[in-house]
Amino acid sequence: MKIFQILFLFTFFSITSHASVNDFCVADVKAPNTNSGYPCKPVAKITPDDFVFHGLVAAKTNNSFKIGVTSATVTNFPALNGLGISAMRVDMDEGGLSPMHTHPDATELGIVVQGEFTAGFLTPTSFYSKVLKAGDVFVVPKGMLHFAINSGKGKAIGYVSFSSENPTIHTLDSLLFANKLPSDLVAKTTLLDLNQVKKLKARFGGSG
Repeated sequence: MKIFQILFLFTFFSITSHASVNDFCVADVKAPNTNSGYPCKPVAKITPDDFVFHGLVAAKTNNSFKIGVTSATVTNFPALNGLGISAMRVDMDEGGLSPMHTHPDATELGIVVQGEFTAGFLTPTSFYSKVLKAGDVFVVPKGMLHFAINSGKGKAIGYVSFSSENPTIHTLDSLLFANKLPSDLVAKTTLLDLNQVKKLKARFGGSG
């Protein structure tokens, strides 16, 4: 075997989380999080309940985007610690949407269980969008700016999995309009009308 292959395998197996060293590592979420995850809960204190999450239920949709989201991540489902997976349920009223956003640290896999979504993601040179119905699966590569809308009649429901136990989300609307950045600067850098920027800042709780 060539030397670089040996070095690659050594590096691959050296960079491990608590969960890959052990069979599993239920998080002690009261302790500080680290680059390799939360420290493990003592085995003697682990019970079957640690491996079950009951909270992936419908969330309220009475907001600007008509969307409700519930998540199962390491912070509320400690058994995910070090496993590189998490889940989310999305409920979207008719006309609702998930605005442009990214997950810089996770690939996203969505499954439609009810209704109709139109989902897609953008790259610097193109975009990929598709109408999705019950039973369809759609993948968004890590870091891609993407969206979903309820393009059908009635409520739409989907489940999403992530390649991270605690995925980060950056929502474009919130980044632009829920901050203290001066409105005239936002207008100049986005080519939006100043009055429209002020209107959106008021809607999303921004100032400046």
